[in-house]
Amino acid sequence: MKIVLIGYMGSGKSTVARQLAMELGLPFTDLDDYITAREKLSIKEIFEAKGEIYFRLQESKYLKQLLADENDVVLALGGGTPCYGDNMEVIKEASRSFYLKASIPTICQRLRNEKVQRPLIASLDEEQLNEFVAKHLFERRNFYEQATVILPVDNKSVTELVHELLEIIQR
Repeated sequence: MKIVLIGYMGSGKSTVARQLAMELGLPFTDLDDYITAREKLSIKEIFEAKGEIYFRLQESKYLKQLLADENDVVLALGGGTPCYGDNMEVIKEASRSFYLKASIPTICQRLRNEKVQRPLIASLDEEQLNEFVAKHLFERRNFYEQATVILPVDNKSVTELVHELLEIIQR
């Protein structure tokens, strides 16, 4: 069983996936952490030293490796992963995918507290952050909505989301 969580940054993919994996007794992998370990550089350092194209190629390669592996896994992807190359097609063929769908206000509220760890948004003020998120969500929606299941996350706790996911998975 391969379970993949997709969605925009701040939607809770890693947090929910980690908890879901524990409940299912499966290993958890965060694709960004996996890339960092393999490349021996942070995502930010990869972008700075080798550029976004290199990063996206490596991201796709590692995604395919993880999904081709015979072991079960709960996998949290980066927000952009489904939107590049044939990644979404690979995800759909090799896994059950869940789009953690958060609204723009929910995402912005969560990201406000994480700006330091997120170079893409670190310098944005409140209005710029809202515009940035809205633009990205509009561009990525088409990819995200190809997931097996779309799960709204606004006003739900991690525990509630994990229970909803378990119900769907165990059907």
